[in-house]
Amino acid sequence: MTTPSISRPADAPIPADAGIGLRFAHHRAVLAEKPAVGWLEVHSENYMGGGVPPACLDAIRRDYPVSLHGVGLSLGSAEELDDGHLDRLCRLIDRIDPGLISEHLSWSIVGGVYLADLCPLPLTEEALAVVCRNIGRAQDRLGRRLLIENPSSYLRYRHSTIPEWEFLAAVASRTGCGLLCDVNNIAVSAANHGWDSHRYLAALPADSVGEFHLAGHTRRVFDDGREIRIDDHGSRVAADVWHLFEAAVALIGPRPTLIEWDTNVPPLAVLVEEAAAARLILNAARTSKTDREADHADAA
Repeated sequence: MTTPSISRPADAPIPADAGIGLRFAHHRAVLAEKPAVGWLEVHSENYMGGGVPPACLDAIRRDYPVSLHGVGLSLGSAEELDDGHLDRLCRLIDRIDPGLISEHLSWSIVGGVYLADLCPLPLTEEALAVVCRNIGRAQDRLGRRLLIENPSSYLRYRHSTIPEWEFLAAVASRTGCGLLCDVNNIAVSAANHGWDSHRYLAALPADSVGEFHLAGHTRRVFDDGREIRIDDHGSRVAADVWHLFEAAVALIGPRPTLIEWDTNVPPLAVLVEEAAAARLILNAARTSKTDREADHADAA
């Protein structure tokens, strides 16, 4: 099959602006309304086949920079990466020419069987070696740098020996990959495990962070008073996540920032509103930096 040749927007790299996750329910609205967002992200696996979705993405790609966010590489699997999946991802990259490509710090394949979830890793030296091996192979095969997303988690392995933030920093250092800092995931995991979310942020190598994610989550309170936060991407960004995002941007700097919404998907206008709120924070950080630089110049 011949890959269609499509024109590309001039600003193909992903800007340090607010974007939204493109869902099937919004294909027509995005094409018709051309909402005021800086870029769009799609789940890679949804566009690896034929039919209507890839054709819609081709049309949308003419107007917006696009990033690919995968859920199927299973970078934490001890077995080898799936060559067929890598081949399909390569073809999609050739077709879309994404500005960024990201994947999860997780595993989801065992014995050739795909699980219906992104499973957490034991954070050990052995797991670190496996993840780095798989990321290196994927980056070599794709010819592109990957951004690796921190997970949301609800349990920890007793034999884990490396704090999650140190594990991510080591992955970036050893493989040259970037990091996708999911601020909502940090908030969820920190609340579930009693971590200090600001310490987590400060431990990430700022130069490796290439993107932020923001999303909604829910809280479940059990009869005994225990509470768990669930990363369901089904509501507006929570107030404490907005505050943590402000801290992240102040610490790391403006980066491409995505609003994710995967369940209870609302009208497109709601995602655009959330993106506008993220843009205000990004712009405020830029203004603050400019003011500091001006003050420094005056003092000199």
